[in-house]
Amino acid sequence: MKKRFADKKIILGVCGGIAAYKSCYLLRELVSKGAEVRVVMTPSACQFIQPLTFSTLSGNEVIVEIFPESQKYGCSLKTWHIELANWADLMIIAPATINSIAKIANGFADNALTTLASTARVPILFAPAADSDMYLNPANRENIEKLETKFKSFIVEGESGYLASGLEGIGRMADIRKILDAVELCFLGKRKDLKNARILVTGGPTYEDIDPVRFIGNRSSGKMGCEIAKAAFLRGAKVCLITGPTKEYIYPEIETINVRSALQMKMAIEQEILKYDLLIMSAAVADFRPKYFSNFKIKKETDSFNLELEKNPDILKELNIKNKHIIGFALETDNEKDNAIKKLQEKKLDMIVLNSAKEPDSGFEVDTNKASFFFKDGRSKTLPLLSKFELANYILDEAISFLNPKEKY
Repeated sequence: MKKRFADKKIILGVCGGIAAYKSCYLLRELVSKGAEVRVVMTPSACQFIQPLTFSTLSGNEVIVEIFPESQKYGCSLKTWHIELANWADLMIIAPATINSIAKIANGFADNALTTLASTARVPILFAPAADSDMYLNPANRENIEKLETKFKSFIVEGESGYLASGLEGIGRMADIRKILDAVELCFLGKRKDLKNARILVTGGPTYEDIDPVRFIGNRSSGKMGCEIAKAAFLRGAKVCLITGPTKEYIYPEIETINVRSALQMKMAIEQEILKYDLLIMSAAVADFRPKYFSNFKIKKETDSFNLELEKNPDILKELNIKNKHIIGFALETDNEKDNAIKKLQEKKLDMIVLNSAKEPDSGFEVDTNKASFFFKDGRSKTLPLLSKFELANYILDEAISFLNPKEKY
């Protein structure tokens, strides 16, 4: 697949806050993923990072002032703000200070960045950053809400943690990985359309222990479940992720329940399901587990070893719930469509996502997936090879249609 942001043109606006140093990392990631980036800084941002740094990382000239320092020999800038605004596919402001947020929300255009924002024809993504008291100030919250609701901007809220003041609280700029996901969401044309939805997601493998050091498992990395949870969170849903062992990055705001075995996953789902409208069961749950667990490491004393297995419970079949929507997953190697439809019907699912283990760059241990959707009303849909984040959003698009057709999420 081509790079994540190949051929995309992005304006990166940088405001004057200590988090400006993080914008260097954001810029580097955008460029490395194929984007062409032009940087516009507020004058106060130059107190934290020199424009030369951004110019070197982007390979483009950086704009700081509306007008050149001297007009003694004439000026050829023309209407640069109009031309740059028309050039871009997306504008990102990170960090967005409460000062710049207030100006843009109320129509001020008194520096290069706010002037450019006032003429932007493309979506603007804001990543606010400030100390907690400033971040939670009612005026700032009102301005952020105004940007999101009235101007249809995409807000990647700040995170809680250690702040430059030495205090701890909400206000530090969101993790770069989360901002990159939000950028992709904007390019996919998505918005916060799941604000009233409550979604429970399962992901990852289950490990069925043999002894204190050995287990039966599968090759699932947990990426698909994590991408679904992250996409749902960014689109505004309340999300809980129940996951088997995984090394995938999960946003700190997503409630995460870590489990190991199929029995633990079943118990966690039963405890949580009543709080949610939709279950997306993307976990690769083991069908069998060792019948007996050894409290001590089994020694290599013979040339062969027989491991007796017993069936794990079928979680979806045994869930005794009503008025809940469920999306299941199937990974097949033969009779793929028939097996998926059988699972859809037997487990009374609203929809099933079929992955093929035979497709290149699809399934476990990769960042991409090729899937087909089958619905309880007989419809089906086949998608091309996509990133798992893209596929997650296609799944959520379908979920919106049956979560509550009468309610606009």
